[in-house]
Amino acid sequence: MRTIFLLIFLSCASLIGYALYLQEIKGLLPCPLCVAQRMAYWGVGLTALLAFLHNPKKIGYRLYGGFMLIFALLGTLIAGRHAWLIRYPESFECGISPEEAFLNALPIAEWWPAMFEANGDCADVSWQFLSLTIPDWSLIAFLILFLLVGYLVMKSYKL
Repeated sequence: MRTIFLLIFLSCASLIGYALYLQEIKGLLPCPLCVAQRMAYWGVGLTALLAFLHNPKKIGYRLYGGFMLIFALLGTLIAGRHAWLIRYPESFECGISPEEAFLNALPIAEWWPAMFEANGDCADVSWQFLSLTIPDWSLIAFLILFLLVGYLVMKSYKL
């Protein structure tokens, strides 16, 4: 199980790294929902890293797994909302959203603005691969993480 935690951490780190590549090299500005998804990836990834380093027993697997499930579920909900906003932009209000104001006011946005400052438009489709947008791919990744961690938690009850 320890190896799986390392793979989860590396997957989350790779996804965050690719998001930074799209931002810094390709010039895509992250919107508030993109930044919130990054935070969820950080939550899953850092929890997986802690689980890898700690190498817990059964109860620890469940505890770390529970936290990863919460972060993966939050990420799934955020990515799902983002994908919905892209498909139905008429339901989206223009201007500075409360989410953007909140995220940009967080101390972490001042500490690492390239990672956590939101400046983009949530309804803007600026990148696609296989006809799926960034939020679509993020939704798929969060669902995979959620199912994988859920399986690990269920498996910990049979250890």
